[in-house]
Amino acid sequence: MSENIFETAQQQIKDACDKLKCKPAVYEILKQPMRVIEVAIPVKMDDGSTKVFMGYRSQHNDALGPAKGGFRFHPAVTADETKALSMWMTFKGAIVGLPYGGGKGGIACDPKQLSMREKEELTRGYIRAIAPFIGPEKDIPAPDVATNAQVMAWVMDEFSKITGYNAFGVVTGKPLILGGSEGREKATAMGCCIVIREAAAKLGIDIKGARIAIQGFGNAGSNLAAILHDMGAKIVAISDLRGGLYNPNGFNPYEVEKRDEAVQFKDESCAAKYPGTQFITSQELMTLDCDVLVPAAIENQITGKNAGSIKARIVAEAANGPTTPEGNDILINNGVFILPDILASAGGVTVSYFEWVQNLQNYYWTREEVMERLERKMVTAFKNVYNISQEYGVDMRTAAYMVGVKLLAEAMELRGWL
Repeated sequence: MSENIFETAQQQIKDACDKLKCKPAVYEILKQPMRVIEVAIPVKMDDGSTKVFMGYRSQHNDALGPAKGGFRFHPAVTADETKALSMWMTFKGAIVGLPYGGGKGGIACDPKQLSMREKEELTRGYIRAIAPFIGPEKDIPAPDVATNAQVMAWVMDEFSKITGYNAFGVVTGKPLILGGSEGREKATAMGCCIVIREAAAKLGIDIKGARIAIQGFGNAGSNLAAILHDMGAKIVAISDLRGGLYNPNGFNPYEVEKRDEAVQFKDESCAAKYPGTQFITSQELMTLDCDVLVPAAIENQITGKNAGSIKARIVAEAANGPTTPEGNDILINNGVFILPDILASAGGVTVSYFEWVQNLQNYYWTREEVMERLERKMVTAFKNVYNISQEYGVDMRTAAYMVGVKLLAEAMELRGWL
């Protein structure tokens, strides 16, 4: 990874603290997670051998409530990545007014090389290792890269075995039959679409007919394309790791085949299935002439090398950390309106919060109730961040961190931490 995202997260927090003229103690507390757990997980593989995997869980700050955040299966998982992601989760939760701190976890592995049984053993071993540090009132994991509702079901079951009772509230993103929430699968995408709509209105862009380019066609990206299409926007490009499709007149994302693997658009042959489209690389997509660019893949996609070529008026960060500090500065200097990741991708944690609340009450809401509550949370969050950006004359990313820092500083002050 060319950029250390932990150092990036620290700098983002420091900039907000400086703008607000906070006590030095605020940044000193927020610049490091309060706890980072590293565990070794032995797994008996299908071939009879035993392999040890490294797992991590970072809990950044619990001034506002228990830690909350996903855990992922990925070969590049490191302690620094996990720490940075937990810090971003703290601010995501604060911005949308959730009683949570930030948590994040991961296991360094290649999920494509694991059988279903090996994944289950790995998941259960990870939960056994971190069980003393998680729970409905301590830290609530959730799905992330390469983990899903089935993996969350294993998490809930393993933790319930340890506690001796059904602890549905220990994890969110579960199947509906095991205490999951209606609307959870599309929550991240829906939250992002809501703030795109609000930003477009501020800039005088009619969402109907707005040209959208989406980098990443996984759960978030594919749902984003569908929801924005339903809003009347024109989806002109989508891509995955290797390449994608482009049609300046737009196309129907419902007609694009959805696959589980990360690489769908391998070469020019994929465009032949969709008349009027042409093959583009993932990086070519970033510089297309469009109204809204949505990086919905992985970190560090907008950098000092390509930011100056971005023509979109709005960049909506559905992924975590898709823009490097250098890329961010270039976008701001070029007048691009950035919807930062801690705002644009907060829909997932918001509906995870709804799921947790439903688990604690043992009372469940309809999809309409969930979506209505999500709409209110995201619109309010956008307005709060936008108002701070106008009041202080800062960009939306700095404003988002300022909203979070204000709330955290007040909570820590009242708790006697400062």
